Amino acid sequence: MAIEVGEKLQGKVSGITNFGAFVDLGDRKTGLVHISEVSDGYVKDINEVLKVGDEVTVVVTSVGNDGKIGLSIRKAQDKPQEKRDFAKGPHKGSTGRPNDRGGKKPYNRGSGQHQGRNNFGNDTKQDFDSLMSSFMKDSDDRLSSLRRNTEGKRGGRGGRRN
Repeated sequence: MAIEVGEKLQGKVSGITNFGAFVDLGDRKTGLVHISEVSDGYVKDINEVLKVGDEVTVVVTSVGNDGKIGLSIRKAQDKPQEKRDFAKGPHKGSTGRPNDRGGKKPYNRGSGQHQGRNNFGNDTKQDFDSLMSSFMKDSDDRLSSLRRNTEGKRGGRGGRRN
């Protein structure tokens, strides 16, 4: 029996370690379910989720040349597909774009001459440049403040040096 990636199989937990669980797939084949592949949520202690002898459904995630088989329990679980209306995006009236205001009218910067115009014109470059220059100024201010505050703290004993 050749095991292939993507195959859904039944198995029995044959051993548990702190990093995952070994699952006996039958036909003298054993695979490892890494602790991150046990559940969709965070698993701190695998012993709280699985016990030796548990019957599990797994999906084969990898088959190595050395015979190692990677398995996943969480990928084997049937989850209902989320139906999303991409025209509306994540919120009603929103397209899901970062600058979208959720169906509200966008506010205009400057005079009303760009009213009704999309944001892909020449003013985008100007907006980017002004944002970048303000970021650089802010970054330089923070960097100089950081240097000023840590300058005298590099020495051994004693207070601040001039």
